[in-house]
Amino acid sequence: MSRPMHLTPDHVARTFRAVPDPDDALLMGWHRLDEAEIAAAARELLAARPAGPLHVFAYGSLLWKPEFEPLASRRGHVDGWHRSFCIELTTWRGTPEAPGLMMALLPGGRCTGLVQEVPEAAVVPVTEALIARETPFRELLEARRWLDVQTAEGHLRALTFYAPPVGEELRTDLTAEATARMIARACGHAGSNAEYLHETLKALGAHGIRDGRLWRLQKLVAAELDRMG
Repeated sequence: MSRPMHLTPDHVARTFRAVPDPDDALLMGWHRLDEAEIAAAARELLAARPAGPLHVFAYGSLLWKPEFEPLASRRGHVDGWHRSFCIELTTWRGTPEAPGLMMALLPGGRCTGLVQEVPEAAVVPVTEALIARETPFRELLEARRWLDVQTAEGHLRALTFYAPPVGEELRTDLTAEATARMIARACGHAGSNAEYLHETLKALGAHGIRDGRLWRLQKLVAAELDRMG
């Protein structure tokens, strides 16, 4: 049985507040993809698809809020990458007044997550749905990668997003303590940053996966919320 988190559901509940749903594209000056552009991006992505079933490597929100029902799901790890709260958010799970942070994969270390197999009949709609969710703006389309993943059944290639991340707001300068302070205060129309961290750790624990960086971070976020009252 996994250890209980310091960051409790009560902590998370205290981080929610009502935030209007902004026009993300207007706020950031980006260009939202239309349906035709999403379909074209999916065709381009699938043209580079490795042989065999389409696999998606889930390491963050796709663990606990998947975009599709996997035909199969199993643990796997990628060497040379680690989870990092490094993408600054002024919308979605943050605001300009209290920016949040989204996870991405940065070079170095090892990341263990889930390899989710896409049913063959659903490859095109699932790919389009993933693009619409993960990279909905033209400026983000390159934030995807085919990764080499090691599983108990052997090696495979899997699609993942934000490895490495793209954009101008990468916060690789933050200490763990500074990251915790931002996460504890950030909430947007899609929910709070603390919820994002809590749900990710809960999903990892359910699959027997431990991430030492995230475990330390949730402890720091809980302590910050306790200090804030």
